Amino acid sequence: MSVDKEVQTKTALAAPDMYDFTGKRVLLVEDNVFNQEVAQEFLSMAHVETDTAENGQIAVKKFFESPVGYYDAILMDIQMPVMNGYEATKKIRASSHPDAVSVPIIAMTANAFTEDVSLSLSAGMNAHLSKPLDMLCIYKLLEQTFKGKEKTSSNDKNFEKGAKSE
Repeated sequence: MSVDKEVQTKTALAAPDMYDFTGKRVLLVEDNVFNQEVAQEFLSMAHVETDTAENGQIAVKKFFESPVGYYDAILMDIQMPVMNGYEATKKIRASSHPDAVSVPIIAMTANAFTEDVSLSLSAGMNAHLSKPLDMLCIYKLLEQTFKGKEKTSSNDKNFEKGAKSE
């Protein structure tokens, strides 16, 4: 198991060389300060600009106050104090913000059962990542998400719901 973690870590550390998300901005919603710092560091290694929120209520406020097209994606923890990720996603999706329906929202949670994925998707999320986070998987999913967003925005359609990580 430790060999797998070591290989995974080395791969993730090499991955930013393979991924360059310059000009992309993500709202990282995570209540655990350590997890937030680690994810933010890995995202910055791939040149992702990151804003953070420690709960769903702050995330919703930041999203509502953002200009059109400001966030390219939202990485949303599920279990948080004040407002959980499901509630925050529902508020974002139901809002009148021009990006409310199209911004990709990716669940990040330790809950990895099929019903957990279904709950994420039914709350309006586009994909579901299990913790502990595999940064290489996040990079791949962000690449797909950003390409999908560019493709759908050029076709003037909403981002396709139901995408899953590997």
